[in-house]
Amino acid sequence: MRIAIFGTGGVGGYFGAQLARGGEEVVFVARGAHLQAIRAHGLLVETSQGPIAVHPARATDDPAQVGAVDAVILGVKAWQVPEAARAIQPMIGPETFVVPLQNGVEAPWQLVEALGEDHVLGGLCATMSWVVGPGRIRSLGDAHFIKFGELDGRQSERVGRLRQAFERAGVTVNVPADIRMALWEKLLFVVSFGGVGAVTGAPIGVIRALPETRRMLERCMVEILAVARAHQVALPDGTVERSMAFVDSLAPSGTTSLQRDVGDGKPSELEAWNGAVVRLGRQVGVATPTHEFLYHSLLPREMRARGETIFPS
Repeated sequence: MRIAIFGTGGVGGYFGAQLARGGEEVVFVARGAHLQAIRAHGLLVETSQGPIAVHPARATDDPAQVGAVDAVILGVKAWQVPEAARAIQPMIGPETFVVPLQNGVEAPWQLVEALGEDHVLGGLCATMSWVVGPGRIRSLGDAHFIKFGELDGRQSERVGRLRQAFERAGVTVNVPADIRMALWEKLLFVVSFGGVGAVTGAPIGVIRALPETRRMLERCMVEILAVARAHQVALPDGTVERSMAFVDSLAPSGTTSLQRDVGDGKPSELEAWNGAVVRLGRQVGVATPTHEFLYHSLLPREMRARGETIFPS
């Protein structure tokens, strides 16, 4: 398959390098010093099993130079999806489909609005990977996977082809029967963990051990469960309990990208995480007081990180 990686950060770089190693024709869309290093020296992904070196690597900052591809793996931040939807249009041919890998549940529908439903799958992933320098990505642990599927739940030939590509690359891949449910299941875990972690500044080991913050984390999950069901997403009984059990299995030092970005004073995915829970709850009349507290508490820091202010200068 001919596959474009739009956003060659930790997520896009990791999965794109795996696909390239597996024999797929991969084009990396990047920018700045990262792009220049990939062009000059290739893309290097450091993993616990050894390095993955894609050299030479085809890379550009201009989607028009790429032309139509079979698939686009979208690895940008959640707030960049609307802009990315416009930027990737030169790579969209009649049969091209896009797989968004953002945390949250809104990205597929933002892409549908811009590109049409025929060009969009639902997708999600897990990987602890990040850019450590121009042309270099570091990936830790073995818990890497990708999931995707048609938004209407049907089985399709194109999903099968992409699944085979990831299998050839040695990536753990799954096609859920209901990709919307899978997206909400991940939202329930990561957004609850992210919001509580960002407000408290504590790693998961502290959050789960302290009764007060453990209850806050569980209340977040219960609220998301209620919002999902009100949106006709049938998350099964026991979802919260299984998510809390997963929390208890994590390394004590674990944090989320939201927490790290907020702590570093960077723009975060707050709007697509806790902000989305608040918005989606209001749409169906479901109260989300814990997420409102987290979202409202973090909003001033988010505005400062984005250079916004409510006061005149």
